[in-house]
Order: sequence, then structure tokens, then C-alpha cells
Amino acid sequence: MRIIAGSAKGIILKQPASVTRPTMDRVRAAVFSMLGERIPHARVLDLFAGTGAMGIEALSRGAASVLFVEQNSQCVEVIEGNLKVTRLHGKIVKRDVLTWLAHAPNETFDLVFADPPYPDREGNNLASSLLAAPHLVNTIASEGLLVLECKRNQELPEVFGLEVLIDRVYGVTRIVIFRLNR
Repeated sequence: MRIIAGSAKGIILKQPASVTRPTMDRVRAAVFSMLGERIPHARVLDLFAGTGAMGIEALSRGAASVLFVEQNSQCVEVIEGNLKVTRLHGKIVKRDVLTWLAHAPNETFDLVFADPPYPDREGNNLASSLLAAPHLVNTIASEGLLVLECKRNQELPEVFGLEVLIDRVYGVTRIVIFRLNR
């Protein structure tokens, strides 16, 4: 897994052993192609940050800031290492995403990346839980976007306050980009 473009282009990112399911380079490239000129100077929130690849890619492409939210200690260490090797800077919060959202500071972001774990055998669906979180919409700036990565055939609830702008499938991965209802 490497940074695709920008100041850290080509740098290989570390990933923790079997804790994450990092976004494939081609999916990340497609997402950033869709976002285009929204990246430079953007305030970015990277939820379920894992390796930090999405947020670090945004920083490499000129984002103003990235806040990474990740609860796994091993992943937090990997994000710290990846930021160091790329010589980029971001803030990391070690906390469960849904808990963080419930107590989030009154701050909005131009781009919110969310890559929750895929549903497990018990049917736990963090993508649906995230979309149902009442404070999620409050983190998105008025012209901002939520970029959700989920499993290809994953059922998602309709979300009050958000509308689907783009819905694409790449292999087993589905990318859904939401904006605030206007």
C-alpha cells in the first residue's frame, strides 16, 4: 500500500498484521479522482482510520488538516509511524468512532472518510450504525461530503439529512458519497 499522489507520492505505508482491511490503491485512486479539487485546503475527518491511508493521501494532496479517529492501539501506532515516514502531520484520537461522534467537539469537516469493518457473522453492521448516529451529520460542513466504504452488497439505511451523490462498486468494495440535503 502506497501513497498515490502529492508530496508523499510513492511512499509505502505500514499496516498492522491482520487488524485492518486497507482500501486498495485502485479504489483510493478512484475516490480521490472523484473528489478532485475538493482536497486542497480541506479539513478532513478519517473515521475508522485503520492505517490512516485515506487521511494521509488527503494530506499528501494538500488537505489543510486531518483528524484520525481509531480505537485500536496497534492501528494508532501504525498511523503515527505512517505520518512520520511521510513527514505529514495530523491529529489522532484513540477512541471508538460512535462514542467519539456522540461527544465530538462542535467542529465540521469538508470531507469525512469512513471505512468501518464489514459486517461480521453476528450481523453487526458498523456502516449502518454510523449512518444512524445522530451526530454524524453535525460533523459535515455545509458543502462537505461523507465518503463511506462498505461491502459491495451491504444494505444501508436511508439517512435523514444526507443524500447519495455517488454510489459505485469496485470488486467487493462499494463507495457511497453523501452530501447534506439541500
